[in-house]
Amino acid sequence: MSRARSGLRGEPRIKYPPELAGLIRPELPNLTEEIITEVRRAIPEYARPMDGPYGRVLRMGVGQALATFVDLLTDPGASPDHRDEVCRKLGEYEAVEGRSLDSLQAAYRIGAHVAWRRAVELGSEYSLSSKVMSQLADDVFSYIDELASLSTEGYLRAKARSSESQDEWRQRMLRLILEQPSVPRRAIGDLAELVGWKLPQQVTMVAVAPPIGPAVKVPADALADFKAAEPHLLLPGEVDTERRKALELALGGRPAAVGIKVPLAEAADSLHWARQALALGRAGIIPPAKLIVCDDHLLTLWLSEGRLLKQLARQQFAALAGLSERQQGRLTETLGVWLETGGKAAEVAVRLNIHPQTVRYRMRILERVLGDQLHDPDARFAMEVVLRAQRLQGKPTDRSPRPARPGPARAEASLADPS
Repeated sequence: MSRARSGLRGEPRIKYPPELAGLIRPELPNLTEEIITEVRRAIPEYARPMDGPYGRVLRMGVGQALATFVDLLTDPGASPDHRDEVCRKLGEYEAVEGRSLDSLQAAYRIGAHVAWRRAVELGSEYSLSSKVMSQLADDVFSYIDELASLSTEGYLRAKARSSESQDEWRQRMLRLILEQPSVPRRAIGDLAELVGWKLPQQVTMVAVAPPIGPAVKVPADALADFKAAEPHLLLPGEVDTERRKALELALGGRPAAVGIKVPLAEAADSLHWARQALALGRAGIIPPAKLIVCDDHLLTLWLSEGRLLKQLARQQFAALAGLSERQQGRLTETLGVWLETGGKAAEVAVRLNIHPQTVRYRMRILERVLGDQLHDPDARFAMEVVLRAQRLQGKPTDRSPRPARPGPARAEASLADPS
């Protein structure tokens, strides 16, 4: 692919002072860091930790581009081959990371402006002529155009290879989705567009027992990584009964566990619980099944690791979601004490310092809203676990006995606002 050549490699209109490179070169380490800081501040995709491979690639790219520019100031015939390959690699890296070239092009523009700002400061400090500064401005921005052209070559080269292995690209996207801390959604969206995958709002992860044979066929809208030590796949949205049957059939009866449905950014959490369920199934703690569904075992999973309390609370008290937070608080507080006391309204009233009629009225509301849950031993146990755990965390109000029961006026007020 042909590319533009900067003025530095052609015939400059004027000859630069021999001392110019010597003035600029000491500025390069600090200028490199300033450019990186500005790029990471302005472009969310690049605001990632700098102490790993990503940081080394970014720092090497900026440093190499600046060093080659200064080399060409003194010797327009100097070879830029190493810089060219670095720029192409940066373009390839953008493709592999799933971004369009927009972010890299923006980074180049930011770098050019930061570099030119520093050049203006040096020009003022050392009284460089306006002709030198004008030539330098032309060369800086044409040089940036050349870098962008080289990166486009690398990007298109990687994109051409990608058409030969869509599965690998989809695996890379899945790894990006599961990366912790989460990468910006826009970065995932760019890669999804590239591979033709519709980005879902919510997903469900599935953990599969290894090894995975080549005969396994996953749904067309799924992302799978069966080469991982712990094979897994992502399914958009909810895995309903029909989808579970299709999944079990696709996996050929291989043991697997369906995680909880979560927003895309929390896919790693869904995979954590799917793997936890698979392990509990192997241990016999969860009844054996070819396809374990986490939603059927939330209490067991929560008891195995307490971080699932919020999910269990949402499940058990979903019917109260339409009430205000204040109403939910009063009703669940009453329910918690009612469960602990075996349903004795008088004792609940003493514990909460309210009228017994208020207790009965609140319980009628709960019976109407929660329905059969209040009479299902498993559901009652799950609700009590949630309420006790929340109380231990200090969420509900204190339920210790209070000094006096309310008089008639207090009872009437309670009945008027029983929730």
